[in-house]
Amino acid sequence: MSEKKRILIVDDHQILRRGLAMLINMEPDMEVCGEAEDVPGGIDAVMKTNPDLVLTDISLKNSDGVQLIKQLHAEYPRLPLLAVSMHDESIYAERALRAGARGYITKQVAEEKIIEAIHQVLSGKIYLHNTVSEQVMQRLLGAQDKDPAGMLSDREFEVFCLIGRGLRAGAISEKLNLSIKTVETYQANIKVKLNLASAKELSEYAVEWAKTRL
Repeated sequence: MSEKKRILIVDDHQILRRGLAMLINMEPDMEVCGEAEDVPGGIDAVMKTNPDLVLTDISLKNSDGVQLIKQLHAEYPRLPLLAVSMHDESIYAERALRAGARGYITKQVAEEKIIEAIHQVLSGKIYLHNTVSEQVMQRLLGAQDKDPAGMLSDREFEVFCLIGRGLRAGAISEKLNLSIKTVETYQANIKVKLNLASAKELSEYAVEWAKTRL
């Protein structure tokens, strides 16, 4: 029998990690070699466990899974990365893929499709489940209006999402471990890119955007 593929799970919800681990460990050709809940833990776990694939949420404890994908892709360019998320919006899938992920799957279909997704990414292919795949193609072909938030950098987008959740600059700086001045600079850049005149307009826009996407 060939050696089992080693899968590392990075997610800040213990119940979800256990559920995914159970599904993966039931497969004869793969096993979970470790777990982590944030970016530092994920990087440390990769160094210690040498996985064949990393399965990571894009929303982690006090951090952003896209940043983890970027760091791992830079340090381990041949390591397959599969993003899992509660969001079925194509903008999240695009960001994960641009950061270096080889696949994107939503938690809504993970129980049914996670093994298929892992096998496909391990084989060197890109995996997107049907709904997200169609949205990504439509965006690339210009078949639907692009979400203005798609113009933001990954860090700007992260700040924008936190504004949408009602966080102010001080709380955002603590959560992302950034100075308030840096957060304010991101906010200023976001206003310019989204053509918003004031912090109040930015807050209102972000909150409305978040209602249907977060």
